[in-house]
Amino acid sequence: MDWKAEITAAAARIDGHVQVTPVMQTRGFGLSYPLSLKLEQMQHTGSFKARGAFNTLLSSDVPAAGVVAASGGNHGAAVAYAARALGHQAKIFVPEMAGPAKIALIRDTGADLEVVPGEYANALALAQAHEAATGAMQIHAYDAPATVAGQGTCFAEWDAQALEADTVVIAVGGGGLVAGALAWWQGARKVVAVEPETSCALNAALAAGRPVDVEVSGIAANALGARRIGEICFGLAQRGAQSVLVPDAAIAAAQRALWAERRVLVEPAGATALAALMCGAYRPEPGERVAVLVCGGNIAPDPFAG
Repeated sequence: MDWKAEITAAAARIDGHVQVTPVMQTRGFGLSYPLSLKLEQMQHTGSFKARGAFNTLLSSDVPAAGVVAASGGNHGAAVAYAARALGHQAKIFVPEMAGPAKIALIRDTGADLEVVPGEYANALALAQAHEAATGAMQIHAYDAPATVAGQGTCFAEWDAQALEADTVVIAVGGGGLVAGALAWWQGARKVVAVEPETSCALNAALAAGRPVDVEVSGIAANALGARRIGEICFGLAQRGAQSVLVPDAAIAAAQRALWAERRVLVEPAGATALAALMCGAYRPEPGERVAVLVCGGNIAPDPFAG
């Protein structure tokens, strides 16, 4: 696949439907070097997921039955938002572990929402059954070309914002976002893929030489808790990503630091990439220019709910 062409086309397609998110040049967080942060938690519905959702819907013939998606929360909210904006029905399945804040976010879009006991894999099974029964179009959270191309627009946009970085640090769940980065840069920048120690589908796949099932838990599991890495991400990551793991305590520390030092309020997944730098899971070489993608802001509980 010509990923550059696909991502460039996706960027043109979704222009006007998604936000151009800001970039911050900063120092701090106990680090001796500056960082570039891209604040993608300011995207529609609080995460980068709107990019893939809009690209998928705008590049497809959506059936009368509408669309269906399984999600840990952020993807479902993005699909529901994009479907409403474009006039389509949406059926969203989320696991209970998505939490009340993300469930409320999806419900507020007016989508038909079903909360499923257990984890993401349980919601995916029901979404697939709904697809088979109704003919609705499945929008996969991460392992589909249109999703990956849509997420890749984040990095094309960052380049257009004059990104100066040798290395970009990105949190990983199912792999759609980091796959978009790898597909766009194709080795032009180093990509560091960061996962929680307790939800590490990419790291386990790279160690095994193939995607494998992993157990998922921890404070970022409702966003980064994919049981198995996507095939697209795995193929790209084998050729061009460094995988590192971080403990929950480091994620929580990075989440607090983003708020305390920059008043940037993010969910644990949104702080996971920064955590790798703060705890030393990834240590840049002297003079290495580093950038961090801040991917999600749907904190739970919502501090302004009620």
